[in-house]
Amino acid sequence: MTTAEPRLAVQGLRHLYAERPVIEDLTFTLRAGRAIALVGPNGAGKTTVLKCIVGSAEPAAGQILLDGVPIDERVEVVRRDVASLLDDLDFFPDLTVAEHLDLLARAHGNPEPEDLVDTLLDDIGLLAAAEQLPGSLSSGQRRRLALATTLVRPRKLLVLDEPEQRLDTDGVAWLAERLQAEKQAGTSILFASHDKELVDAVADETVALAPLP
Repeated sequence: MTTAEPRLAVQGLRHLYAERPVIEDLTFTLRAGRAIALVGPNGAGKTTVLKCIVGSAEPAAGQILLDGVPIDERVEVVRRDVASLLDDLDFFPDLTVAEHLDLLARAHGNPEPEDLVDTLLDDIGLLAAAEQLPGSLSSGQRRRLALATTLVRPRKLLVLDEPEQRLDTDGVAWLAERLQAEKQAGTSILFASHDKELVDAVADETVALAPLP
């Protein structure tokens, strides 16, 4: 990869739903350490774009490249480098908050999972809830835990769908600060959001989508 190669390149993306186009000829690039926000009303296709990028939806046309290589979720490097949160997570009911993150840290080969989990729990504001089960968490705490599942693993590209959901004002401020730190560390971020303050704080540019007629 050359220094000029974008981390993510979306070229002429087209997607159909029930034979009707919902995304048509979408093109943009995202470089390392930068963030793009997808904005627009409900039904404009923001989540669909994110699903195409992580491989859970199949485009009708176009190309999606990660570091110059077509994205394929079956390829190890893609599974290693792309961390995403698109839907609500179903947590294991009998694993504590700390155990969930420890499991993911070990699964991704972190050499010091306990230190990583302790640091992350403190950062996301769940240190006091480390031994709680997911079912005992508030909706905002569950959202922080869901976001933590993307931060406890290796990542070059973060793909997030409305990450501010169910976070209070302090939670959104924490999220903006954390995503800014991710950018400074070289992570690329693509996210969909309705929160103007979060978009203004994090995004280097926006891609506006509108429902197709």
